[in-house]
Amino acid sequence: MSRPSRTRLGALLLAGTLALSACGSGSDPAATGSTGDAGAPGPDPAEAGGLIAVITPSNDNPFFKAESDAAVAMAEELGYETTASSHDDDPNTQSSLIDSAISAGARAIILDNAGADASIGPVGKAVEADVPVFLIDREINETGLASAQIVANNSQGAALVAESFVQAMGGEGTYVELTGKESDTNAGVRSQAYASVISQYPDLEQVAQETANWDQQEAFSKTETILQSNPDVKGIIAGNDTMALGAVAAVEAAGLAGQVTIAGFDGSPDAVQAIKDGKLLATGLQPAVQIAEMAVEQADELLTTGAVSQPEKQSIDCVLVTADNADAYTVFALEQ
Repeated sequence: MSRPSRTRLGALLLAGTLALSACGSGSDPAATGSTGDAGAPGPDPAEAGGLIAVITPSNDNPFFKAESDAAVAMAEELGYETTASSHDDDPNTQSSLIDSAISAGARAIILDNAGADASIGPVGKAVEADVPVFLIDREINETGLASAQIVANNSQGAALVAESFVQAMGGEGTYVELTGKESDTNAGVRSQAYASVISQYPDLEQVAQETANWDQQEAFSKTETILQSNPDVKGIIAGNDTMALGAVAAVEAAGLAGQVTIAGFDGSPDAVQAIKDGKLLATGLQPAVQIAEMAVEQADELLTTGAVSQPEKQSIDCVLVTADNADAYTVFALEQ
């Protein structure tokens, strides 16, 4: 996707710094998404250049590959060397990768973290070593450590998906929810946003809610089991696209294709193709490329000026993708 100019970027950020809906305790900063003070202080200003380390979950998921590739491309465009690695949602691997980045002399780390609580220590370790950390996609349950926490507005996006789902269901019938990893704040925020919309329709009955941990095969297996007990299920709403696609496969295997409304979240290429094929109703597109580029631009700003101009917590709105606009889709973006 084309990236916004720095002037447009500033305006985008000011407009996009929205409060996320609470997930769990109202005192949880990762759930509320409220903007706090600026993040941790950065290093003394210097010229651009040096190493930026990009660390994300597994690139087997196209969402994480897109954000990693975008961060690397932006950093190299700005004159930095890069490394890109995956922690596979393992906090121990993440800690080791952050240690390696520090040892390699990284000037900044772009991180899609491996857990809202488990990542606090490793992020703090980098900051103590004067390596600023810019979080993308997922927040941590602490403010004042990371220089930025830039995420999609999961609450807003999930509400859009739920509204489309309810409309397609005609406001009635039985449905199933597949949720993501419990350690990921996004899973709870999306689930709560789904519930806030669907609960307004008393004729919609949830017959099962299962955690499939963002995994397609696990979603397939759990949906298969649910359908055996509840063959009349009319809808499935999933916390991400990989789980939604696992549900699509299970529904087809059960001979129920075309009889179950399925929706997901992320805006992955495979999900959009499934929408075009009539197998998936909708997905909430997270602007993964834009968020990754923003993180690198803000890292460059900090490294070259010694300060950041944006608040630590930043929230970027999602876009609903349906059959009506799927043809305008590029990689985690819609052409205007």
